Amino acid sequence: MTTKKWNRSIRTWCAKGLLAVIVAGSVWYAPAVSAAAPSLDNIRVALFLDLGSKYKSTTPAVTVESSESFNASLITSEVSQGLLSIPGSQKVRLSVDSYRVKVLETKDWKTASEAAKKLQATADKPLLFLSESSNGNVFQLYSGMYSNEQAAKEAAARTAKTAAAYLNGQTPAAKGSLHLTAGQFDSEAAAEKVRRTFVDSGIDAVNVIVPTGGTVKYAVWVGEAANTAEFAALKSTAQAVSAVPLDEVGKDAVGLMIRQDAGLNLAQAQPVAHYVMAGTGAKLWVETSSNSGIQVMERSDRKYRGAFEIGTKNGQLYLVNELPFEQYLYSVVGAEVPSSWGSEALKAQAVAARSYALFQGNKFEVAHVVDTTLSQAYSGIGTEQGSITQAVDATKGEVLMSNNKLVEAVFSSNSGGMTADPSEVWNSANDLFAAVESPGDKSSQAALKQWYHILLPNGVTGYVREDNVKETGAATAAGLRIMTVTAKDTNIRPLPLIQSSVKPAAQMNPGDTAVILDKVNESNSYEWVRGPFTSSELLQSLKGKTSSSLPSSINTLEVTQRGPSGRAVQVTANGQILDVKYPDLYRSAFSGLPSTMFDIEPTGSYTVLGANGVASTLSGGQNVSVVSADGVQNTSSAGSVVMNGDSKARVIDKTAGFKFTGKGFGHGLGLSQWGAKGMADEGYDYKEILQHYYRNSTIIKD
Repeated sequence: MTTKKWNRSIRTWCAKGLLAVIVAGSVWYAPAVSAAAPSLDNIRVALFLDLGSKYKSTTPAVTVESSESFNASLITSEVSQGLLSIPGSQKVRLSVDSYRVKVLETKDWKTASEAAKKLQATADKPLLFLSESSNGNVFQLYSGMYSNEQAAKEAAARTAKTAAAYLNGQTPAAKGSLHLTAGQFDSEAAAEKVRRTFVDSGIDAVNVIVPTGGTVKYAVWVGEAANTAEFAALKSTAQAVSAVPLDEVGKDAVGLMIRQDAGLNLAQAQPVAHYVMAGTGAKLWVETSSNSGIQVMERSDRKYRGAFEIGTKNGQLYLVNELPFEQYLYSVVGAEVPSSWGSEALKAQAVAARSYALFQGNKFEVAHVVDTTLSQAYSGIGTEQGSITQAVDATKGEVLMSNNKLVEAVFSSNSGGMTADPSEVWNSANDLFAAVESPGDKSSQAALKQWYHILLPNGVTGYVREDNVKETGAATAAGLRIMTVTAKDTNIRPLPLIQSSVKPAAQMNPGDTAVILDKVNESNSYEWVRGPFTSSELLQSLKGKTSSSLPSSINTLEVTQRGPSGRAVQVTANGQILDVKYPDLYRSAFSGLPSTMFDIEPTGSYTVLGANGVASTLSGGQNVSVVSADGVQNTSSAGSVVMNGDSKARVIDKTAGFKFTGKGFGHGLGLSQWGAKGMADEGYDYKEILQHYYRNSTIIKD
């Protein structure tokens, strides 16, 4: 059935009856698949990882906790040895030995904490340690980590400016992982006596837990030089206060440096244990003895199944959660769609998520996937629900395949009624995906309120939700209705949705009146409004995202070419094409639009078609025959209203801008999550849903 027939028929046919024709006519002719379905026992999910331009999410340290005790083992290429047992309900911080900046040290808590707060607002994130000495405790403030010495030196210059008011003559300096060792000891107490001889003389030193042939010993590592010249100077200085010869800590040496972290609560000093993993290629493995889960503070205190691996990649800490693959899906499906949806929609999501994750391979080098929507949303145990678990278990091992190959089952939240063709996203062809109808997408707005688009007497426009509005019964000379509000200090929103972080356009009180321009659906994943954006705002957003040069000012902005589903694949500014690498980049290029299925409406001008067929563009600054908010005609004021022959009104402002109205949320390829919900509600099973969205595919179980 052609798309045109679809469009004509959907107005009159029962949605399920029509969709059944399409499913029967084009879905079940999938090729036979003989290859075995791929599977995975455990999956590795990166929560923090630095792969440069490929992926970057970093933190200087992670804070972990479990209701039950958990253990930490140090893993090298040769051996894995348990080093720590952390009691239940006790926070512990973990980091890696890399390049960093020592910003300052002071005995004054307020100085250290205030400087740390300054760094928190920058890219040079702080680490605040407490070092005990016979002369009293000292707070040591660091920033980092950094990939190399040069990056650390550049950061030192930045932190010198950021923390200038707190340095008291100190100069931030790059530090590294070159250390001296003052020997090994059978107990931490014995090591502490030796450590004190150095710190009492003003030389940094830490106790270190080191694995030695199946047993645990304690070493004292002295200094933290960033290069060989500094290391030589360190050796000379340290040897002068040591009663025993000092050796270099070899590159293959591994251990856990024992520190006290005072940076978790900058309101008051409350040190917690902090362990810094040292050793090229070493990894720290953290796991509980039960399945109670491990909490990660830097990931919104989420709790995760399985174990964690901590290592170093590009000079930065990486944190990978390793857990059983099917249990990973319990969280992913729960994070991607509501658990209240019908079981067939949940099963469809489970198969799609399983297929997508398996397709990734070792895409992220030390991990298969990441925990953000760059892969799939993954939030740990918190998004698991009974209905989700049942859907995952019911489809265990099932994946989508085509031509003996696993399908990369991409999906999006809402396709706006029509899924995307690959040419509209990747600018390439793919017979697994096509522009297909997705009528269930509209269900995303079924329970939402409508909003009035209004014009205030002072020319300000905005939106107010229908349950806050009362129509007065009066109208303007042009026939536009008048309204007031029912509560004091009612916010008039810039867009038809509540945005707590965005300042209201205005406020109204009962008795205040405004002109009703339109009544629209609340902006949602199916239908949305963004803007208006000024020329300067759009130019700022477009920087670095187009291969073509940008104009100094945008006077006109138009969608000049659309793909099979109606998504924008070419946009021009002032008549010149804004070239992007692939069409889906238009979303980020225009201030993060939800999708590329959009129209652009200029807010400072409108076009008039004359009797001679010639179109003329008039702006809000010209004297034109319009109706303003108070009913006055022939005005050039801001907030003027133009009405068409269907009595549809729009506002023309003096300040030129561009408003985007569109449908859909996401790239639109493959499964539409809201569309799947709609099909499930109509009675389709998960296999029918999947094979509607992924063409020429079939479902195979391992």
